[in-house]
Amino acid sequence: MVDDYLGSVREIERRVQKMQSQGLGGVELPDAPVGIPSEFEEHLKVMFELMALAYQANLTRVASFMMAREVSMRTYNNVGVSDAFHPLSHHQNNPQKIEKLVKVQNFHTKMFAGFVDRLAKTPDGDGSLLDHSILLFGSNMSNSDLHNNDPLPLAVLGKGCGTIRGGQHLHYPQNTPSANLMLTLLHRAGVEQDKVGDSTGTFAEV
Repeated sequence: MVDDYLGSVREIERRVQKMQSQGLGGVELPDAPVGIPSEFEEHLKVMFELMALAYQANLTRVASFMMAREVSMRTYNNVGVSDAFHPLSHHQNNPQKIEKLVKVQNFHTKMFAGFVDRLAKTPDGDGSLLDHSILLFGSNMSNSDLHNNDPLPLAVLGKGCGTIRGGQHLHYPQNTPSANLMLTLLHRAGVEQDKVGDSTGTFAEV
């Protein structure tokens, strides 16, 4: 297990060194960062790998990562989409735009799935890192074309050391605060918070 961890650290170091040797990496710029990888997919992989290593070494118990910022004008040529992400999110029910948006969202989900798989394959005590984690994956929008955030689709992964039931698709009434899920996950993680945002209670089914 230690050999696997050290091997993963060395691989991250190798990839970071490779990034530094590309693009402007060889140009001396005073007080300037080297920058991020030129390929967005590689950037995501490195970030997820760093989070997995931090969990594995118990350097942190909490991580938050946003793959696409608000009003992102990023293009996704790696999946055949040259249109900017934010304009695509306002698709106006245009089938061509929706098709491209689906490709982008599938790409994001695939990157996250790689992280989940990494945790599932990493031994941790009497199970895996995924068994002992609680992951929340989702967006702040339901229908981005309408700026609608209700109903908000969210996915909970991991078993939380047996506190998460899993294997369910749950649907709650209109206007149920998504903060109820945040409060529920805090409780499952052993944080006895009374309220989160506009929460009105917890979900016993989760």
